[in-house]
Amino acid sequence: MKLMKRRNTEDSRQRMKSNQIESGQSMKRQELLHQDITQQILDAFHYVYKQLGYGFLEKVYENSLIHVLRQNGLDVKQQVPIDVYFEDVQVGHYFTDVIVNGAVILELKSAEVLQDADEAQLINYLRASQIEVGLLLNFGKRPKFKRKFFTNDRKCTRIEN
Repeated sequence: MKLMKRRNTEDSRQRMKSNQIESGQSMKRQELLHQDITQQILDAFHYVYKQLGYGFLEKVYENSLIHVLRQNGLDVKQQVPIDVYFEDVQVGHYFTDVIVNGAVILELKSAEVLQDADEAQLINYLRASQIEVGLLLNFGKRPKFKRKFFTNDRKCTRIEN
């Protein structure tokens, strides 16, 4: 029985490997959308966390991160409005924490742990805007981030930004 499971696992690995080779993409080497910008943001995120540590309000981290990102030459906008439409009717109006270079939404948190709702909030911002990449940055007891994307070809809501 163990031999059979091992063989099935090995077969699965082979199939996954051949699928990657056939498509010409390796998971490790596949380039991420806006990877250069997100890497600069993550470097700044870790720098701010090392300087300030845990325990400040979200706004303190937001202002500090924005300061560092601007020092690094990135275009940063705070509290950018996003309108949400349903069947061509505006049904909501939200504000993102930060947008960097018009390409990456940042949702900042200062919580002990991230909740599913935090992740859903970022994904919904991506769905309601033309921006395809977002980072959820938590300045919690330990710094943590999640990278999310929602490509424009998958969006079915009206986009007006």
